[in-house]
Amino acid sequence: MKGDKALREDLLHLLGGRGAHVEFTRAVAGLGAKLRGMKPRGMPYSPWQQVEHLRLTQWDILEYIRNPRYVAPKWPEEYWPAAEPPTRDAWDRSIKAFQADLRAVERLVANPNTDLLARVPHDPKGPTILHEILLIADHNAYHLGQLIVLRRMLGAWRD
Repeated sequence: MKGDKALREDLLHLLGGRGAHVEFTRAVAGLGAKLRGMKPRGMPYSPWQQVEHLRLTQWDILEYIRNPRYVAPKWPEEYWPAAEPPTRDAWDRSIKAFQADLRAVERLVANPNTDLLARVPHDPKGPTILHEILLIADHNAYHLGQLIVLRRMLGAWRD
């Protein structure tokens, strides 16, 4: 796609959580271990569930783009974890994995050899790569917003 430098820059800006969106690292920073598995009153999710769901879904979409042998996880059980982190280090592992996958998405976008308007290679009747990148950015923004609301309700967020 000729002349797509501005599009790639805009996508990277969006994926990075800049502008009107909160950055992932800021959204997860400093949340105490005791609050990670707590569901605020009236809310269906804990911060852990939001973070791990973000990781799982971003990984899933990235795998769909790049893996010709892709098999979709089962909905909803393989996209939504239990309320509490299963181990002491699960939170940190999830954050690191999310960030590694986000860097992989950003490399894909930044690579001028990636035809953003092409269909996902192994799904010629499916969506474009651009569609899937926008889906990642949109999904991440949505759930990071939910995470901020949860943190506010738990008294663990300052603007």
